[in-house]
Amino acid sequence: MSDPNKVTYKDAGVDTEKGQEFVKRIKTNVASTHNKNVLGGLGGFAACYDVSFLKSYNEPILLSGTDGVGTKLQVARLLDIHDSVGIDLVAMCVNDILVNGGKPLFFQDYIACGKLFLPRMEAIVSGIVKGCLLADCALVGGETAEHPGVMPDDEYDLAGFVVGVVEKQKMIDGKSIKAGDSIIGLGSSGPHSNGFSLIRKLLLKDGKLPSSSSELEFLKDHVFKPTKIYVKTILSLIEKISIKGMVHITGGGFYENIPRVLPAGIGAEINFLPESYVFSKLEKDHSLDRHDMFGTFNMGVGYILVVDSKIADSVMTELQILGESAYIIGKTDNTGKISIK
Repeated sequence: MSDPNKVTYKDAGVDTEKGQEFVKRIKTNVASTHNKNVLGGLGGFAACYDVSFLKSYNEPILLSGTDGVGTKLQVARLLDIHDSVGIDLVAMCVNDILVNGGKPLFFQDYIACGKLFLPRMEAIVSGIVKGCLLADCALVGGETAEHPGVMPDDEYDLAGFVVGVVEKQKMIDGKSIKAGDSIIGLGSSGPHSNGFSLIRKLLLKDGKLPSSSSELEFLKDHVFKPTKIYVKTILSLIEKISIKGMVHITGGGFYENIPRVLPAGIGAEINFLPESYVFSKLEKDHSLDRHDMFGTFNMGVGYILVVDSKIADSVMTELQILGESAYIIGKTDNTGKISIK
């Protein structure tokens, strides 16, 4: 018979049995991302990944990246849609290491929550699994932590971590970029996972979902779309064509991200962008400053390539074959600045 005066870990708000049940529920789904290099299963103290295949590389360089989803999670909570932010989590990490030509190998996640709601956690992991499949990398493990008394029961936060590899001689670092190179933009699916603090201020009223059905539809079906994963397209492309530099347009938009790949003294002029319903509507409905928008959002272009102008048409043709929406959006110059026409 239990002693009513004794306080248990469960009384304190942490349900370890539910945590074990969660691991059991997601094992099969997670295993769908595994390949022959993943050793052991989910639930061990450490994830094990066989890298003996790196012997086929002359000089293998490991790349790593970590990121989260930001305040888009608050929109997920209000909409009660949690799988797509799992895709976002993977995308934000793998697209970053892809900039250097990195092939993602394996991924891990960290989920902190106030209380472990199993259906919600399963939805998040199912999204992470889908993201890993889209990026062709293995989900090898993670951690789910209940934080009672620190986080409200209904809240959670996500962090992801990816490891990838690239041949040293094939690393893409932007060092060869010069004035006159062509800038090619790959279409985004929407805001991806950036600018949601501003989006929430614009579209949520007192922190609540819009009461208008049209505004709710705009938020749910257009703004909230998961971040696009460019891995398979780009890895296929760089096997055939030489790319000088690449940029993942994330937080900070064009003004902060494009300079990260440009050599000293080189600038960029963006003179064309594809039509974007999401950003056109946000700008029109809320009279947003265009310069501020380019410093916050991807404006319909989630990923950028810098190539020699002589091969720009060939790159465009190859991207179309790969099923990508791509546009020549500008060129590099000697101004050392980013200008948007």
